[in-house]
Amino acid sequence: MLTTPLPDDPQTLKALIGELVGQLDAKHQAITSLEQRIADLQLQIAVLRRARFGRRSEKLDEQLSQLELMLEELHSTHAEVAADKPARPAAKRPVRKPLPDHLPRETQTLAPETDACPTCGGHLKPLGEDVSEILEYVPASFKVIRIVRPKCACSTCDAIVQTEAPSRPIARGLAGPGLLAHVLVGKYADHLPLYRQSEIYAREGIELPRSTLAEWVGGTHHLLRPLVAALRRYVLETNKLHGDDTPIPVLAPGKGKTKTGRLWTYVRDDRPAGSQEAPAVWFAYSPNRQGTHPQQHLQSFEGILQADAYAGFGKLYDCGRVVPAACWAHVRRKFYEIAEAHDSPLAQAALQRIGALYAIEAEIRGQLPNERQAVRQARAGPLLDELHAWLTDTLHQVSRKSALAKAIGYTLKLWPALIRYRDDGRVEIDNNAAERALRAVALGRKNYLFAGSDAGGERAAAIYSLIGTAKLNGLDPEAYLRDVLTRIADYPVNRVDELLPWRIAVEDKNNLEQAA
Repeated sequence: MLTTPLPDDPQTLKALIGELVGQLDAKHQAITSLEQRIADLQLQIAVLRRARFGRRSEKLDEQLSQLELMLEELHSTHAEVAADKPARPAAKRPVRKPLPDHLPRETQTLAPETDACPTCGGHLKPLGEDVSEILEYVPASFKVIRIVRPKCACSTCDAIVQTEAPSRPIARGLAGPGLLAHVLVGKYADHLPLYRQSEIYAREGIELPRSTLAEWVGGTHHLLRPLVAALRRYVLETNKLHGDDTPIPVLAPGKGKTKTGRLWTYVRDDRPAGSQEAPAVWFAYSPNRQGTHPQQHLQSFEGILQADAYAGFGKLYDCGRVVPAACWAHVRRKFYEIAEAHDSPLAQAALQRIGALYAIEAEIRGQLPNERQAVRQARAGPLLDELHAWLTDTLHQVSRKSALAKAIGYTLKLWPALIRYRDDGRVEIDNNAAERALRAVALGRKNYLFAGSDAGGERAAAIYSLIGTAKLNGLDPEAYLRDVLTRIADYPVNRVDELLPWRIAVEDKNNLEQAA
């Protein structure tokens, strides 16, 4: 509100009005900038809240733990209350699945104490039986294998004959293959740090210091190196790969602090395109995220690399022997975050259009590449053209600094790589195969806090490779590693690829068929 009278001179009045309009414009721009900043911060907060992997605040972790404990207590209380209530007709519930046939059975027969009828004293004869099953847990146990090698002397020449001692996975080591496999799977699949495993074993009366367990992990990694190298060769001997990476904190020597290393994953899995070739994953460690690392990893690879928009892959694409294919899941995630944070109709519209593309993929999953290509070109092609036109038109309607504009810009920038799947039936619509492979790393990262050294990062990459590939081929990782560690010490190096997970699976299947 003006506190001074307006001037009577028209020119002075015009100048005053112009000055006020300029001030209003400046304030409007400042308000718009602040609103955009608030929207960006709200989006960042929403993304962090929904982050599936990576670090979370201690307060959030504590809240989640408290909620989990509350849920456990509610379940326990419900069970106690139900046990105290009188029996009543059971409500209709889903049919319980039978317990697996491969589990050992222990039969307890509860027969009447006497064969005389308690009513009339007559003789009881078999009429039938009711059978029910209870699932019980038998705690894991240790055992000591005593290897006795008798010495025999020749009565004629006094020569001494004795059978050679069997090889051990770790020379002069105390642990057998089963225990070594259990330690590896505990650390890298079940995410139990070695100090926790040491505490668990102590409850069984077995003192295994963390330092001893760490030595076993190192020795086993050394033994498995040729097998991991064979796995790497197999993964890269293809014409399409999924690639991704994730940070891993690594202790910096002599500084008492951590640095950020990287674990890279490369997945060969063409089963969605009808391939019968075995799926496999290879992990590699690097002390940083420089582009030279993927260039070194993939120096012998030629074909399609399905990955995110990481600039470090650029030189691979520039050389011409590696062709990029982008990930629609990354695009969808950007619009989803905006839709959740701001309830944006435009972001919702983008999600619906992308969802239509995924619906087509669900119908053709498992078909051969030429069949997938034909369907995609006929059905997804027009949808992609419409989506591109819609994105281009929408970009002119929104603020250039908005999160929605950034999501659209990201999509249009990657458009040639995003639509590559339309014209090549080998390519997937997204890079979820690589992201699934990294989930174990994300879970382990929360439990380990950090790797002890660069060498520790390399060990993790090697064991993650074998465990991840075993899982992809439907094998129990512990059973697989136990089998490998039983044989690999004496196995010819030039035939080590016979111990890869899918080869072991075929061999076990053949042995079962012969035994039957």
